[in-house]
Amino acid sequence: MSSLPSRPLPSGESSICILRTSAIGDVTHVVPLIRTLKEKAPRVAVTWIVGKLERKLVGDVAGVDFVTFDKSRGREGMTEVRRALAGRRFDALLHMQVALRSNLLSLAVKADRRIGYDRARSKDLHGLFVSERIPARSGEHVLDAMGSFLEPLGIRQTEVTWDIPVPDDAHAWAAEQLPGNAPTLLVSPTSSHALRNWRPERYAAVIDHAMARGLRVALVGGPSTGEREMADAVLAATKTAPMDLTGKDTLKRFMGLLGRTAMILTPDSGPMHMANTLGVKVLGLHAPSNPHRSGPYSDRRWCVDKYDEASRRFLHKPAADIPWGTKIEKPGVMDLIGVDEVVDRLEACAAHLRLPLGA
Repeated sequence: MSSLPSRPLPSGESSICILRTSAIGDVTHVVPLIRTLKEKAPRVAVTWIVGKLERKLVGDVAGVDFVTFDKSRGREGMTEVRRALAGRRFDALLHMQVALRSNLLSLAVKADRRIGYDRARSKDLHGLFVSERIPARSGEHVLDAMGSFLEPLGIRQTEVTWDIPVPDDAHAWAAEQLPGNAPTLLVSPTSSHALRNWRPERYAAVIDHAMARGLRVALVGGPSTGEREMADAVLAATKTAPMDLTGKDTLKRFMGLLGRTAMILTPDSGPMHMANTLGVKVLGLHAPSNPHRSGPYSDRRWCVDKYDEASRRFLHKPAADIPWGTKIEKPGVMDLIGVDEVVDRLEACAAHLRLPLGA
């Protein structure tokens, strides 16, 4: 099994299958790879096996044939993927997800080359399902690691472009919710990983400060029970009255809201990466995860980074001495992030953006 040297795609028409089904943040990291591939090899046909929810965000990216994997349907979901790919063969599979379910799903893809992760980033028997590996590197952001899947094909990703489409109706809906040009802070308080969530009363304190400074603030989140409960807890703790858009948007509507937003406050989550694709400044809350690996790709200046402190507190060694990508999802880890530190980043970002705030 090899990672180098690279072997270019066949001259003329060729075909690639990408397997990356989830999660929201990670599928945003795949889009620049597709943009690079289409630029460097314009005659390549791209098929992407993607999750049902994630397709709602990226399923209108031009020049891609999408195959939906609905993991909630279990074996039947896998069977549907096999049916969709029946009779097809690809020049290469980019197997970009290492979970056992994804490894098994990859068997539905017939490909001359099966490119997967290097050994250090493999798990759940990933190596048994690939025949080539990407270059072994440490210290990479997740997006750059995904971009390196092109290197065995003789292509290097040197620029990062998203251009995820946002339909007109999503922009129109967002304009109804956030009319005018008031400087706006979105607060997306809930991660799908509960131990990445900050305390509701701390979100409330930052919201009160932001509104006192003249920012328009809107709470956002999905329709799940957990997100509704978090939003209610934040609202109950505030002294002010931020807008509550929790459960009212879709992924595309959320992108529309981001287009009318200056900043977003959020833990390590899909909304963080969606915001980054549009150039929105991210006040990221990082303690259990390393922002240099999984934070907002383009600009991490406005994040609060407590990852090293978390490593010392919970793992008893500095972050430099633990494996790259280690998650420190321990009870209480987010308490390392103080309100004053977040307010400091908010103020610094607002000054950088020259937002017209009050005294």
